[in-house]
Amino acid sequence: MLRFTLRRLFVSIFLLLGALFIVYNLVAISKDPLADILESTAPNKEQLIAARVELLQLDVPAPARFFIWLGGILGFFIPTFNDPNGLFGFLGNNFSMGVNIVGQDVGPLLASAVGQTLQLVTAATLIAVVIGVAVGVTTALRQYSGYDYTVTFLSFLTYSLPIFFVAVLLKQYMAIGFNDFLQEPQIPIPMLLLIGVVIGFIFMSIIGGPAKTRAIVFGAGTAGSIAILFGMELLDWFRNPGLGTVLIIFLGLATVLITAALTVGLSHRRNLIVTGAVAVVGGALWYPLQFAMTNEIGAWFPIVLIVAFTAIAYFVGKFFGGLDKRNVAGNAAIVGFVVSLLLVIDRVMQPWSGYYDQPGGRPIAPVGASSPQLGADPSIWLQMLDGFTHLLLPTIAIMVISIASYSRYSRSSLLEIMNQDYVRTARAKGLPERTVVMRHALRNSLIPITTIVAADVGAIISGAIVTEQIFGWRAMGSIFSESLRNVDLNPLMGYVLVTAALTVIFNLIADILYSVLDPRIRLS
Repeated sequence: MLRFTLRRLFVSIFLLLGALFIVYNLVAISKDPLADILESTAPNKEQLIAARVELLQLDVPAPARFFIWLGGILGFFIPTFNDPNGLFGFLGNNFSMGVNIVGQDVGPLLASAVGQTLQLVTAATLIAVVIGVAVGVTTALRQYSGYDYTVTFLSFLTYSLPIFFVAVLLKQYMAIGFNDFLQEPQIPIPMLLLIGVVIGFIFMSIIGGPAKTRAIVFGAGTAGSIAILFGMELLDWFRNPGLGTVLIIFLGLATVLITAALTVGLSHRRNLIVTGAVAVVGGALWYPLQFAMTNEIGAWFPIVLIVAFTAIAYFVGKFFGGLDKRNVAGNAAIVGFVVSLLLVIDRVMQPWSGYYDQPGGRPIAPVGASSPQLGADPSIWLQMLDGFTHLLLPTIAIMVISIASYSRYSRSSLLEIMNQDYVRTARAKGLPERTVVMRHALRNSLIPITTIVAADVGAIISGAIVTEQIFGWRAMGSIFSESLRNVDLNPLMGYVLVTAALTVIFNLIADILYSVLDPRIRLS
C-alpha cells in the first residue's frame, strides 16, 4: 500500500507540472494583457504600460515566465520563515480584480475564495451523495415499481434542467414567496391537504408492500404531516422556530430506529437500549447547554460539542455493546452525531426572531454571502444563522441536480451487484435480506460512486461558476472567469494549482478506498 501510494504521488507530481505548464502557456498567448491600456487615451499611457510589464514580467517569454512562477511556488516548500502571507504567499500579484497597476497578492484573494467555495458547495455535495445513494438503493430494491418510475422521471427531469433555470425558480418561490409567507404565516386549507397527500404518497411509494399496508402508510403519512404543519402554524413556529428537548429526543429515537433497521435489525435489544440512551441523554443536555452556549462563545464550541459527543457515544457503545460492540458503537456514534447536530441547530434557531425583525423583514437572501446589517460584533449563532439563510438557495440548486446523477449511478450499480453469484449465495445461506443488501451488495456498489465523487472534488473546489454569478458569490468560479477574461495569469494559475492538486489527491484516496470497500482489490 505504501509503495503504491508513493509511486502514484511521484507520477502525479509530473502530471501536475505538465498540466500547469500547458495551461500557463495557452492562456499567456490567448490575449494581450496590455490590451486595455493600449486602447486607453490616458496621458500617462507609456508609464502604465511600463508598470504593467514590470509587474507581470511581460518582457520574459511565456515558457520562461512559467518557471519563474514555479520557482515562487517551490519557495513555499523551502521556507524562508519571512513570508507574511502564509500558505498562498508565493502566488504572485494580480492586476484585474479590483486593483490597478500596483497589484494585489493572489494568496489572500485565493484563500478567501477557497473558503467561500467550500461553504457554497461542500454541504450541497455531502447531502447530495447521502440522499442520492439512499434514493438509488431504494429504487433498485423496488425496481419497476411506481416509485422507481416516478424517481427515474424526476431524476432525468432535474438533471436536464439548466442551473440558471433552477436558480430563478428558487429565487421566485423560495426567496420571494417564502419571505412573503413569513409576513403572515398561515397555510390555506387546500394547500395543507395537498402537502399532506403528497407526503403520504411519497411514504406509501417508498414502503410499498400489500395494498392494506400501503393504505395504512398513506393515511398515517397524510394525517401526520397535516397535523405537524397545523401545529407549527398554531404555535407560530415559522416566526419563532426551535426544537427543544422533547423534539430532539424524538428525532434522536427516530435515528435509533433507522440505523437499527439498516444494520443490526430492530430485534437487537442491546443496540436499541444503548443507542436509545444516547438519544435521551443528548436531548436532556438541552437544558444545561442553554447556559453554556451564550452569545459570547467562540466559533470552536459547536465543533467541539459535536465531535466530543459523537466520540463519547462511540465509546459508550463500545463499552456496553457486548459481543456485537462494533456495530453498536457505530450506531451510537451516528445517533450521537445527529443529536449533537440538532442541539447546535436549535441554538442557531434562537436568534431567528431578532434576525427576522431586521429592516426589510425578508430573511431568506436571494444574493450575496452575508448581510451587511449584522452589526459590528455579531454572535457566532447569528453569524451561523445568517450564513445558512444565504447558503440555502445555492445549496438547493446544486444539490437537486447532483442528487439526480448520484441516484442513477447508485441504482444501476446496485442492480448489477444484486445479480452476482456471491449475492445469490448469501441468500441461499439464509442470511436476512437486510444483511445481504447492506453488508454484501451495498459496499461493492459504492465503488463507482467513489470514483464519481473523487472526480467531482475538482469540480467542487473549482467553484460553481454559473451559480456564483446568479447568487452573487465571490468564490473560485469568479476568480477563474475574471482572470481568464483578463488573462491575469497569477490568480488563474493559483486556481489551477489548487483544483488540480486536490483532484490528484482525491483520486488517490479513491484508489485506496477501493480496497476498503472490496477486499478482493489489493494495492501493491
